[in-house]
Amino acid sequence: MFLAGIETSTTVMEWVMSAMIRDSRVLRKAQQEVRQVYGDDDGKNYFDEASLDQLKYLDMIIAESLRLHPPLPLLIPRENRDQNLELNSYEVPVNSSVLVNAWAINRDPRYWTEAERFFPERFMNFPIDYTGTELQFIPFGAGRRMCPGVTFGMKVVKLTLASLIFHLTWKLLAGQKKH
Repeated sequence: MFLAGIETSTTVMEWVMSAMIRDSRVLRKAQQEVRQVYGDDDGKNYFDEASLDQLKYLDMIIAESLRLHPPLPLLIPRENRDQNLELNSYEVPVNSSVLVNAWAINRDPRYWTEAERFFPERFMNFPIDYTGTELQFIPFGAGRRMCPGVTFGMKVVKLTLASLIFHLTWKLLAGQKKH
């Protein structure tokens, strides 16, 4: 289980970094926020949990990346234990395995305007809740069987990204295209 947490955390960070490099506006706003919270790069910066909570725009970037690229696009299979379960006019037999497609749910145009577009600001008025209470946003599943390491994993992701954004200058290499 610990290895799964490392793999999903690094995958999330890769998607976030990729999205920010391709959208210089988002990267500039993230750098501005991180550098405002942590001051100048004088080598004495201290990244603590209280300061991390001030990085609201970075939260929105991470949530938007998770919406578009959940760590596990198909959540862990569930088993139907109900005798008479009907879902969208389909009858699901008892003891059937059910796969939940988080990727499709997180991109459903019924719930998201411009669902395929990377736009972190959409989370400005939407609660960033990884526990699955908002069922149109379930990057880590929902309920009792959701990812047990989500709280720790998200802190590690945010801390790592804040540090990378603070200390490094990111840009596309010459000749690379923004998609």
